[in-house]
Amino acid sequence: MSDGTMVEEGARSKRRPDWLRVKLPTGENYRKVREVVSGHSLHTICQSGNCPNMGECWGEGTATFMILGNVCTRSCGFCSVATGRPDAVDPFEPARVARSVELMGLKHCVITSVDRDDLSDGGAEIWVRTIKAIRRRCPGTTMETLIPDMKGDRDNLSAVFDAAPDVLSHNLETVRRLTREVRVQAKYDRSLEVLFLAKRSGLRTKSGIMLGMGESDKEVLEVMDDLRAVGTDVITLGQYLQPTKAHLQVQEFVHPDRFATFRDAGLEKGFRFVESGPLVRSSYHAERHVL
Repeated sequence: MSDGTMVEEGARSKRRPDWLRVKLPTGENYRKVREVVSGHSLHTICQSGNCPNMGECWGEGTATFMILGNVCTRSCGFCSVATGRPDAVDPFEPARVARSVELMGLKHCVITSVDRDDLSDGGAEIWVRTIKAIRRRCPGTTMETLIPDMKGDRDNLSAVFDAAPDVLSHNLETVRRLTREVRVQAKYDRSLEVLFLAKRSGLRTKSGIMLGMGESDKEVLEVMDDLRAVGTDVITLGQYLQPTKAHLQVQEFVHPDRFATFRDAGLEKGFRFVESGPLVRSSYHAERHVL
């Protein structure tokens, strides 16, 4: 078990182990999803976040839509989404996303967004309109919303909660000790409060963290305890992969056996679902988490 010690420089630059190799995107379904995303001027975290599962998920005809543009107002050390001054809010985006969900024939969809600290409502209005647009056009489609913290503003958060997505997700991303380095403008306890408020609103809640950033196993278990203390139902654990040389370095490639150990620990602590593996991302197998 890891004690959280940083690996030496040589280990950081070693080649990825075999368990982190992914298949190239191929197949008719992949092409179909790509065409819909491109044809409707949509943003997906699959592309913007360089998700290693894009080939698998798009090949199965699913995708995670990213609303409110593709430029984020925050500069997290792990994320490849561009940071800067976002464009103006697109009032037609909710309708485009809903139409795309319909065209793809999705039974379940995941919606996420960049942080929009430049907006007084943190993007809440577009979030609500997107949820309602999908509900109207695709009433049989279940939905997960992976939301930002909206600076903890309870009115803005409540507006999204009241729209009643099937799963409300908000990621801690890392352990408490590393939060300031990994999520520069975020706060660990504020994220826990978002999940607490969502649970108090009657929603199924979900969060996720990345491993391999220098955390200890004890700290990972403490995250689980913190999430269960605010009633979180689902947790995902995956391997951090450095998007570019400008981002935080990988400190360790965590073996699948340790991910399996964390999965067992999470289930023992009372999570309804635990997705734990090197290539797991927060929206991976998301359709299972509604059941």
